Amino acid sequence: MTIDFAKLQYQYQLYKHEIDEAIHCVLDKSNYIMGEEVKILEENLQRFTNAKHAITCSSGTDALLLAMMALDMQPGDEIITTPFTFIATAETIAFLGLIPVFVDIDEHTYTIDPSKIEEAITPKTRAIMPVSLYGQPADIDTIQIIANKYNLKVIIDGAQSFGSTYLDKTDSNWGDISTTSFFPAKPLGCFGDGGAVFTNNDALANKMKSLRVHGQSKRYHHQYIGMGGRMDTLQCAIVNVKLKYYKKDLSLRQDVASKYTHMLQKKDVILPFVDKKSTSAWAQYSLRVQNRDQFQKKLKERGIPTAVHYPMPLHLQECFNYLGYSQGDFPICELISNEVVSLPMNPYLEDDEIQYIADNIS
Repeated sequence: MTIDFAKLQYQYQLYKHEIDEAIHCVLDKSNYIMGEEVKILEENLQRFTNAKHAITCSSGTDALLLAMMALDMQPGDEIITTPFTFIATAETIAFLGLIPVFVDIDEHTYTIDPSKIEEAITPKTRAIMPVSLYGQPADIDTIQIIANKYNLKVIIDGAQSFGSTYLDKTDSNWGDISTTSFFPAKPLGCFGDGGAVFTNNDALANKMKSLRVHGQSKRYHHQYIGMGGRMDTLQCAIVNVKLKYYKKDLSLRQDVASKYTHMLQKKDVILPFVDKKSTSAWAQYSLRVQNRDQFQKKLKERGIPTAVHYPMPLHLQECFNYLGYSQGDFPICELISNEVVSLPMNPYLEDDEIQYIADNIS
């Protein structure tokens, strides 16, 4: 048996007629930038999340940039975040001349550990950026209490978690601004790059709408230094189709995760943990194992792909040498980065595929 990690082609074939029709509708109108499908998707995202404002943009990375620019972060300001995430989280902070300040993660959820945040706060701290890792939100309520205490902003990096919930609210409704990504392999993906920002603050929403079109208040009148951060009309049309089926896909992802957990509970691995306050969008189903290289090699030989999210923490990346961190600074993060491995995860894994994967794990 050969397993497809994400089954993107399978999903396309499921919705092919509707997706092709939506694409050709855009082609027929030839309104490729800020066409009507952009506004329609934003309205649909608002209804799905109950966020007051959903603003599409060119990627999950650019969503983070828009959020920090809208909050008027200035060079030298510090943002507290996690070192166990994709580089875009801290890369965008550094790109704007801000300083990423890392704290270690919770050993069970792998998200930022709120108990370690306060000791990292300095007079230069302006915001906290928790990451909803593998589809699960961080302990946002506790983080928000800390932010309120120190008058800090909260930006949710929800690139992996669209549709997840924390205390029965989607993580798009937490923080000052929440972000997500529609990268193809994400739970809700387009056919290229795309993303969105969410906020319940009218002023921040209006500013981000301006920032994504080069800071324009009206054509050729620029109120802010902005960026070319629009999501293509074609990509919005595609996500509009997929969003109609997304609740079903989320339910199927949960089913797959539950079956994995049931079949693997007696194996010599550490299974994913979802906090009772949260639901996960299950962007990844990630185990912790000993001898990871051998584990991956064995599965590859049996037609089972795996991935490592993420093998090197950000504080040990060469590009962040200037921050002065070293091996041993965040021991839980370093431990988990050496053990974590992701199994195939998508809504369309069949029971016999899940069983085959489980049978090949010792």
